[in-house]
Amino acid sequence: QVQLVESGGGLVQPGGSLRLSCAASGFTFSLYYMRWYRQAPGKQRDVVATISEGGTRTSYVDSVRGRFTVSRDNAKNTMYLQMNTLKPEDTAVYYCNVKRNGADYWGQGTQVTVSS
Repeated sequence: QVQLVESGGGLVQPGGSLRLSCAASGFTFSLYYMRWYRQAPGKQRDVVATISEGGTRTSYVDSVRGRFTVSRDNAKNTMYLQMNTLKPEDTAVYYCNVKRNGADYWGQGTQVTVSS
């Protein structure tokens, strides 16, 4: 079965950096677009970044473009999100996502808190 496991979250000061990882299993990782979403308290879950199957095409929400970088290692079945110049408004639970056969699959999420 599809399994997505996020890691790498934590508490960081404004201006700091974190690198999130998403380890995937149960499907052929290299054949699917992957996405990072985030959900802040009281808000809906929104997409942050998208990466194509081979990693050559990426897209970002405007609020993170230039600060976040999504990447993947298909040999390791893992997607990453490098987050730099973090701001308090980046505080959220971050989820990785794959859409497969019409269904959405999610990990358990990893908490990112940006605070001094």
